[in-house]
Amino acid sequence: MANKQSAIKHMRSSKRKQARNRIYRGQTRTAVKKARHKIEQGHLEEAREAVRVAVVALDKAAQKGVIHKNNAARRKSRLMQQLNKVERAA
Repeated sequence: MANKQSAIKHMRSSKRKQARNRIYRGQTRTAVKKARHKIEQGHLEEAREAVRVAVVALDKAAQKGVIHKNNAARRKSRLMQQLNKVERAA
């Protein structure tokens, strides 16, 4: 447990930041899962829209500092590769 006033304040602000980050991280994970699911199902139009939503969520999370920008870029790249693979097969 923190003893100094500044450490106590830091703990309070950390909890606020953690709660805020959790929202963006959760939205990102949900969007990516939905996109992967649509890609696996083979619904191309729905998959394109789901990937677009996932890319926006990843960009927003990276912009907010919830995830690193390279992490977001890597995830977007992998999603696009999966989508392109299914589109070529169809």
